[in-house]
Amino acid sequence: MLNVAYIGFGNSVCRYHLPYVERRKDKVNVKYIYRRTEDRIGDEERETWYPDIEFTSDIDQVMNDPEVNLIVVNTPDAFHTYYTKMALEHGKNVLCEKPFAMTAKEAQEMFNLAKEKGLVAMPNQNRRFDADMATVRKVIESGVLGDLVEVESHYDYYRPSVADRKGFGMLYGLAVHPIDQIIGQFGMPDKVMYDCRSIDNPGESDDYYDIDFYYGAMKAIVKTSFYVKLDYPRFIVHGKKGSFLMPALGHQSNLANKPGPVEISFEPLEEDKWGTLSYIDENGNDITKKIPTEVQDYGKIYDNLYDVIFNGAEKVVKDEEVVRVLQVIEEATKVAKEAKS
Repeated sequence: MLNVAYIGFGNSVCRYHLPYVERRKDKVNVKYIYRRTEDRIGDEERETWYPDIEFTSDIDQVMNDPEVNLIVVNTPDAFHTYYTKMALEHGKNVLCEKPFAMTAKEAQEMFNLAKEKGLVAMPNQNRRFDADMATVRKVIESGVLGDLVEVESHYDYYRPSVADRKGFGMLYGLAVHPIDQIIGQFGMPDKVMYDCRSIDNPGESDDYYDIDFYYGAMKAIVKTSFYVKLDYPRFIVHGKKGSFLMPALGHQSNLANKPGPVEISFEPLEEDKWGTLSYIDENGNDITKKIPTEVQDYGKIYDNLYDVIFNGAEKVVKDEEVVRVLQVIEEATKVAKEAKS
């Protein structure tokens, strides 16, 4: 049994963790949620929504409890390595929200420490299990597209208010997901090319990026712009035998807030949220059809952790992938800072 303690009680815990572990009571038990005393003032009601979980402001209670074998770090980014290291030093396995660390060097140090202690440390790159990514993965791995030529991954918005935004961090907070999806699916790229900047505040922000990953003859593109007014596909995949378009599905962060635990639907999506596949089959027939969207399940990261910790399985998010993702983000941030015009 995974006996879990969460460090933090923000949006991530309530939306992207608890609704999924609730469905896995046979292998996951949530014992604690740690919150700083100042964070609990005026926010005690939410704690009553989870009567089976012990809320505490005593970090030593969490770290020294011999029953706890998994610490899940859900703090602001700057504290990720602090709590990850603390947990490892106390003999606890760790699942840490993205970014796992602020630099590739820090990430490697955490992995080295985990290995030294005989423990597991892994980032919560849960969006490998997004419904759209899972559907794209299924189509790619079916082989119907033939040799891949180009893959585009888009998080696009129309938010002109981005003009008022200055400061860096968009790459760490947003780009980390699609970059991880690409490296998780295709492995280490042969080379990476960067166009990272701000349309309105060049050299002062990183709100526009177009990063190209090269794999032999194939190119994978990760792109975000805040000036896209018309709906654009989330994924576009072209192969030598056909193409696949995956629409943008929105995200759980758009769920309306209401009292009580967050409820997630695991029902199949309607056909207007399905992908469109067009290809030439082995008999030369021109086939175009809709592909049902896979059901999103962020809890699969816990399934993997259970198998890694208790059965010696391989981590779904590998250490070298995490380090490479952070190297890309570091370089992309550097490019954005140098993009003065």
